[in-house]
Amino acid sequence: MKIVLVGAGSVQFGCGTLGDIFCSEYLAGSEITLHDINAKALDAVLKTAEASIGHHKLPFTVNATTDRRAAFKGADFIISSIEVGNRFQLWDEDWKVPLQYGVHQVYGENGGPGGVFHALRIIPPILDIVKDATEICPAAYIFNYSNPMTAICTAVKRAYPEARFIGMCHEIGWLSRWLPRMLGMKPEDIYFRAAGLNHFSCMLEVKDRASGRDLYPAVREKAPGFFQWESGYSDVLDSYRETGVIEESEQFDKKNANKKSRYEWADRRLIKFMLERYGLLPITTDSHFGEYLGWAWDVVDHRGIMDFYDVYKAMLSQNARHDIQLKTTERVVPIIDGILGDAGFEESAVNVRNDGLIPDLPSWIAVEVPATVGKHGVRGIPVLDAPKGYLSLLRGYCGVYDLTAEAVIHKKKSLVVQAMLANPVVHQASHIEAMVDRMIAQQGKWLGYLK
Repeated sequence: MKIVLVGAGSVQFGCGTLGDIFCSEYLAGSEITLHDINAKALDAVLKTAEASIGHHKLPFTVNATTDRRAAFKGADFIISSIEVGNRFQLWDEDWKVPLQYGVHQVYGENGGPGGVFHALRIIPPILDIVKDATEICPAAYIFNYSNPMTAICTAVKRAYPEARFIGMCHEIGWLSRWLPRMLGMKPEDIYFRAAGLNHFSCMLEVKDRASGRDLYPAVREKAPGFFQWESGYSDVLDSYRETGVIEESEQFDKKNANKKSRYEWADRRLIKFMLERYGLLPITTDSHFGEYLGWAWDVVDHRGIMDFYDVYKAMLSQNARHDIQLKTTERVVPIIDGILGDAGFEESAVNVRNDGLIPDLPSWIAVEVPATVGKHGVRGIPVLDAPKGYLSLLRGYCGVYDLTAEAVIHKKKSLVVQAMLANPVVHQASHIEAMVDRMIAQQGKWLGYLK
């Protein structure tokens, strides 16, 4: 096999994914090609990879190149995680400029006007990646970790419907953390399913794996108290340490102690609201769910959200580990193993084109659903029983993704304006075009293609 990591200069992504690959028996003997546009960062990860292979006597070869088309020659699997520009500087602009023009948005990374601007910046380079792959290695699977996930996957499958493009997000993993503690059960005894749009998804089913007993009544009873008292700070920090994003740091804890005292699940009010009004548990832990709802601004814990953002920024500003840990931290390599070994297991969440998987949503939208993994690849499992009220919330945002994809593909500013006006988060119209003009001027390096 040949595996290509796009964006491998990121220590977090490059070293983390290499550690996952090095644990795979199915991929033993494979060639790993690291690709990034930052030659210095790429070389640092390459040296780390070579040292790890030598030290542990691993059956892999590794090389690196800044030439993407050369990297893709002979590729069987491409794993991509890219971002453009200064992540937090641009995120601040996505969040705060719309606020100046009268748009109250929650978080502003994946949904709302901020999510649209983020998508407009990152979709074009990802389309270039997919274009090269379809020309050079058309049978390769492409796994994407970049956000905004639904916007990216929807646009890619519209422009390149033949591409084996699959979106991956680890947010589903929060259910595996929450439910055992909430219900007082072992993780292996709990079966759950969730579905929706990426970062806008709810748990639809939870039951005792052995008896089949419905556990949702217990979740509805216990969740409000659980999220009131459990520390979101500790869980998020532990998850990033486990995946090698940051090192153990007493100094970090001390420096952010004031945030820790406040950051008790930034989403807890919205979670409580969804449980009371819809009977469903959102699977997000970092305020994403409210990005897609016009009324969320009235419900969420704004102080908690700001504290989370500050802690998150501080965490990702820490020096990431420059070693490679031989342990599986993400799901993409187990999925590759499942394809190669025809495993037939159920994966809890992937992002794929709908095509009837959630019948009430448009066929062209990318949905986040469970899937079976085997020699056929990754095949979404139909979700036929989602509640009507929840589906109405999901449908309310689909038009934004439609217009965002069209705006990128056709490079039209007018479609960006229409995407903003279709957005449930936008409640006024007179300043929207001026806001779009300002952002295109301010982020012209990435948005200047829009005319």
